[in-house]
Amino acid sequence: MPLVTIITPSFNQVKFIEQTIRSVLWQDYSNVEYFVVDGGSTDGSVDIIKKYVDRISWWVSEPDKGQADAINKGFARATGDIVAWINSDDLYYRNDVVSRAVSVLQCHPDVGMVYADGVMVDEELTLLDWHTYPQYTMKDLLAFNVLLQPTVFMRRDVLLRAGFLRPEYHLILDHDLWIRMAAQAPLLHVGEYWAVERTHASAKTIAQAGEFVKEAFNLIPSLETAPDFEKWFVSDSSRIYAGLHIFAGKRLIDAGDPQSAVSHFMQAWRFSPMRVLRVWYKVLQALGGMVGLHSLFLAYRRMRRGVQHGTKRLAVNNTGVFWADGS
Repeated sequence: MPLVTIITPSFNQVKFIEQTIRSVLWQDYSNVEYFVVDGGSTDGSVDIIKKYVDRISWWVSEPDKGQADAINKGFARATGDIVAWINSDDLYYRNDVVSRAVSVLQCHPDVGMVYADGVMVDEELTLLDWHTYPQYTMKDLLAFNVLLQPTVFMRRDVLLRAGFLRPEYHLILDHDLWIRMAAQAPLLHVGEYWAVERTHASAKTIAQAGEFVKEAFNLIPSLETAPDFEKWFVSDSSRIYAGLHIFAGKRLIDAGDPQSAVSHFMQAWRFSPMRVLRVWYKVLQALGGMVGLHSLFLAYRRMRRGVQHGTKRLAVNNTGVFWADGS
C-alpha cells in the first residue's frame, strides 16, 4: 500500500472546510498523510482544523503568498509515492477515491497522473451538473481543455521532475502543472466520479473569471518555443490557438463580458471553424448576452438542469457524502 499525501490549502473557508476534511478522513485507504495548509484565517477555520488534529499529519496557519505557495509547502513536506490536493471548498465524492487512484496507478506504471469525472454543486450542495471528461493528450492540454483538479492524483517522482506550482500563476496554476507533468509521463482518464466541485460567488472560477484569460494568454505563447513543447505547436498550432480562444470566450461569458467573448470565438473560427461549431451553444450564449438575453439563457439552462437532474442535493456527515434524497 503506497503512501498517499493529500494537501488541503485554505484561507477563510470556515463554511466549507470541515466537509472537505471529513471527505478526506473517511476514505477507506488507510496509508495517507494529510496536510492542511491554512493562510492565516481569521474566520474560525483554525478551530475547525484543531478538531481533527489527531488525524491530520501536519498543519499550519500562517500568512502565505497565495494558493500556489500553500500547496507547494505541502509538496515540499510530502513523503508519499502519490500526491494530490483538494481545495477547502471541494469534496471527494466517494470513500474509495484514494484506493481507486492507487489501484489505477499500480495497474499503469507508465502513467504519471490520473484524473476522473466529477459533480458540480452550488454553495448549498445542490446538484448543478455532472462533469465527464475524455482521455486527453498533450495537444488537448495545450488547447486548454481543462481537468477537474480535485480528481487528479500524481506520482511524486514525476511531480519532482516537472517542478512544483509556479507562483506567478494564481488561477491556471493547476493547468500549467498538468502540461508540465504530461511532458514527463502520460496521463490517464478514469471514467468514474471522484470529486465534488463547489461553485459559489467567492470561488475563483466565478469571482476572477476574466483573469483566467490573461494568465492563459501568458502561458501558451511562452511554451511555443520551449524544447518540451515546440513540436506540438509545429504540428498543431491552429488547434491549440483555437482552443485557447474558445477557453477565453467561455471564461469571459462567466465574467459578464459577452462582447469580448464573441470576439474570441471569432478569432477561434479563423484558426479552426470545426472546433467553434462544437461549442455553438456557448457562442449563442455570448451573442444573447450582447443583446441583453443572458438572463433568459440562464433561466433556460436552470430549467433544463431541473428536468435532467431534479432538485438533488448532497449531504455530508461523519460517514461520507451521499444524496439527501437517498438515491
